[in-house]
Amino acid sequence: MTTASALLTQAVKDLQDAPKEGLGEQRDSRWRGRRIVRVGDAWHLGVLLLTETHALATAEVLRAADPGRRGYTAESARERAERRAEALRGGFGEGEVVHVGWSVIDVDGVDAGGSSGPLALIDGVPSVRWSTAGGFMPLEAYLRERVALLRDAAAR
Repeated sequence: MTTASALLTQAVKDLQDAPKEGLGEQRDSRWRGRRIVRVGDAWHLGVLLLTETHALATAEVLRAADPGRRGYTAESARERAERRAEALRGGFGEGEVVHVGWSVIDVDGVDAGGSSGPLALIDGVPSVRWSTAGGFMPLEAYLRERVALLRDAAAR
């Protein structure tokens, strides 16, 4: 039987030359204000983020940018622009992709028969819920497809 940890370890090996995206955390400071600072980098594989040592569940994904004009018609657009500006103030480069609000997945717990984040052991098969509305699919097939997509995009 293949375990989730073995599949994720192999994916990390397969991704060594692929580009990573930034991991950020929100920080609030009386002197520096609210900002999103870099705490690492990871490979983005859909609902998963992989680092050299951890599997993470994705949450908010944004691109660091100047907020631009302030005449938004929707409050949600204003909030997104402010989040992009927080990443820029935190040290991310203009246009850089930033992942915020991610959570660590307990891969050992999944291998033991449980679930964590989008991963679960379904009928003895490590599986991933690829969207909140979608069902589970085998993790091995998911990683094979996502790793290939990321490597192909990097080759272009």
